[in-house]
Amino acid sequence: MLDLEANPIIPVIVLDDANDAEPLAEALLEGGLKIIEITFRTAAAAESISRIVQRFPEMVVGAGTVVTEKQAKEAIDAGSQFGLAPGTDPKTLEIFRGAGIPFIPGIATPSDIQAAYREGCQYMKFFPAGPMGGVKMLKALSAPYGNLGIRFCPTGGVSLDNMEEYLSLPSVFAVGGSWIATKQDISEKNWKIITENATQALSKISK
Repeated sequence: MLDLEANPIIPVIVLDDANDAEPLAEALLEGGLKIIEITFRTAAAAESISRIVQRFPEMVVGAGTVVTEKQAKEAIDAGSQFGLAPGTDPKTLEIFRGAGIPFIPGIATPSDIQAAYREGCQYMKFFPAGPMGGVKMLKALSAPYGNLGIRFCPTGGVSLDNMEEYLSLPSVFAVGGSWIATKQDISEKNWKIITENATQALSKISK
């Protein structure tokens, strides 16, 4: 069973070209990050996931922005080890559950949390974290559900500057962020910069 709490920093990746998947994964691994979320915002997502899974078995590979049943099936077929979404869709959850793969639905309100919990989810994505009120909002949202063991991964507006504040909350098991490997750095193949960003992020939480 995948330990969702083993990797507190999840790079959120948008890939336009599947040929960038392997060098990107290698750059992250060199920086010490052993987890990656490939978002289904582009047509290259499924192939990118498949390539990384096959080339780097030591890396935990997840599928993000999974918002349709078709994407859920493609993500699973590609070898995803976990899935995430900006919202909560029982049909998508059912597909991942049927495959025995963890799924982290998105929440932004108490009603969202209760809907996701009703579907059997204990791990949830707080999205978009920044626009929804950031650390202060998540702290308030977490309070009524602490006794249920619900845990959150804030994403959207998370950065090197504020990630420690999020991770200091007892209800947070990880943060997701795109700053580690931006679309621009990927398109310009700035693999060294991405490795440095990964190393820097990990150094902040290992102090």
